[in-house]
Amino acid sequence: MKNILVANSKGGAGKTTLATNLASYLAVSGHRVLLNDLDRQQSSAQWLSRRPADLPLIHSYNAHTKEKSNGATWVVTDTAAGLRDEKLADAVKQADCVIVPIQPSAFDMGASSDFLDRLAEEKAVRKNKTFVALVGMRVNSRTHAATTLANFMEETGFPVLTYLRNAQVYATAAELGIGLFDMRPSLVAQDMEQWAPLLNWIKEAAAE
Repeated sequence: MKNILVANSKGGAGKTTLATNLASYLAVSGHRVLLNDLDRQQSSAQWLSRRPADLPLIHSYNAHTKEKSNGATWVVTDTAAGLRDEKLADAVKQADCVIVPIQPSAFDMGASSDFLDRLAEEKAVRKNKTFVALVGMRVNSRTHAATTLANFMEETGFPVLTYLRNAQVYATAAELGIGLFDMRPSLVAQDMEQWAPLLNWIKEAAAE
């Protein structure tokens, strides 16, 4: 079973948006998917509870009782803000790949810098057993903030996969318990182009 960890110690970075849409993509692609929500707010779990029954099934993973769904091929883990120390080490060790969402603000970049420094020190990352990459979230490419974010991310030394726009379609999907990959392609064509590098990287990282 392959494990995607979506993590950043900064709250509101876009972890749940990435986790739920990744789970949607994998389920639509025919995989048996577990969605693991480690955040106290349980936003991913609430999203899953709203998911329409006629869409590809995504199973819930209960980290407290260790309930799993037999035959699952992927688990997507949505982490809590403030993940660090032993909890961070354990989560990274279990993951095949870690995706770090970062928004274009000074607060987000400052908090993410410290988190990425800790992440780079994790044994699983140093030994290339767990792969790490970055995703820009809610980015307007025409702004100075977007340029600043791009420069910051390039300087981290981690792969920068893509920049996802700040679009109403994400809020709509969250409210309905669906992902972009459950929606009519004509509504999300621009977003699918932005997601393509991320999805390709996951396939490559999971194959290592």
